[in-house]
Amino acid sequence: MRWTRAAGRGLLVAALIGAGYAGCTATGAESRQTAGRGPMTLVTGGDLTGYLDGVLKDWNRAHPQEKVTLVELPEAADEVRAQMSTSLRSGSDRYDVLNIDVAWTSEFAAAGWISPLNADRFPIKTFLPPVVDTATFDGRLYALPYVTNAGLFYYRKDILDKEGEKPPSTWAELERLAKTLAPKYGLDGYAGQFLPYEGLTVNAAEAVQAQGGSILVDEGNRVTVDSPAARRALEFLADGVREGWIPKEALTYKEEESRTAFQEGRLLFLRNWPYVYALANGADSEVAGKFGVVPLPGTRDHAAGILGGSNLAINANSRHRASANDLLAYLTSDRVQRQVLADGGLPPVRADLYSDPALIRQYPYLPTLRKAVLAAKPRPKSPRYDQVNLAVQAIVQDVMAQRETPESAIARLKRELEAIARP
Repeated sequence: MRWTRAAGRGLLVAALIGAGYAGCTATGAESRQTAGRGPMTLVTGGDLTGYLDGVLKDWNRAHPQEKVTLVELPEAADEVRAQMSTSLRSGSDRYDVLNIDVAWTSEFAAAGWISPLNADRFPIKTFLPPVVDTATFDGRLYALPYVTNAGLFYYRKDILDKEGEKPPSTWAELERLAKTLAPKYGLDGYAGQFLPYEGLTVNAAEAVQAQGGSILVDEGNRVTVDSPAARRALEFLADGVREGWIPKEALTYKEEESRTAFQEGRLLFLRNWPYVYALANGADSEVAGKFGVVPLPGTRDHAAGILGGSNLAINANSRHRASANDLLAYLTSDRVQRQVLADGGLPPVRADLYSDPALIRQYPYLPTLRKAVLAAKPRPKSPRYDQVNLAVQAIVQDVMAQRETPESAIARLKRELEAIARP
């Protein structure tokens, strides 16, 4: 996946965390801290756009005694998380600041790997409110939102306009148009990210949320997936594959495969992240100027969005905590957040940038994205998110591949999640 172009739009998590290191308390992490200043290391997934080099060069020029060295791990999110967790679990102070997927915050905090932050130190009141929730665990701020993301719904505007149809705002409307209109134009109806990886967990959580349900609540301590809403969500996904308006090929799609299908003019509807907008309007795109973007369909009463993005956290064993706190403040400043959008193509966390006329002219999807982020919720929060993620993606894949009925899948998912949630 492309970490910096679409950070957090779905990170494959493969390394399991055993129950044996559910970790240090926040107090223990704080007592290990040695507040201090000095050079730092920032670790992230591969920076394909290269924007971080420019951001950090500015910092390094202004802070010659507190220079930051950037460590880029491989692009694949499972490798990123595995290498970070291995280092942190060993007690290493190699990494001072970590750029982590929003879904990892609870897990890293519960394990005692990252330090709680002083919320008063940072301008979190200027951030889009939902993104702050991704950075908290057990009522405390453990990371600072850096970039956000929410799924968007891409549609063939030229076709819908020709047919006098509006983009669907509900799953029922999506199903109707995908069934009837797509075949008329020789297209597949709808695709998201349905390969069994982090993206499928996100797509499944969006479907459940759109029906008014949830998978976990209370920081992962209570399993809520056994509900009519969750059953309706899995039925929607299973019916789509069985009836053909979700192509079977979509069961192999991650972000890029699904983007390519839409960009090549093979799909009527696509769920993906904001990074797709510029690429689908590129000179080599078959749909440039022919598509529109709206928030994801939900129901009449419930929005569907799930938050992506990344948060910045400080290693509990960092020897340069004072410098690290200053770096976090710098990376979330107005100037750098504009640079994150302009040079990295990543959605910022500062709310006022979404209403900036100059930015909207350059990124017309910003008002739609703001609406999507404000309506979105975090992925199921759990100190054992890696295990939750693996269970959800495996079971939902079985449902979509017609290997298991939605009803039996819900019962199985309930059992597995309750086993994970037990201390």
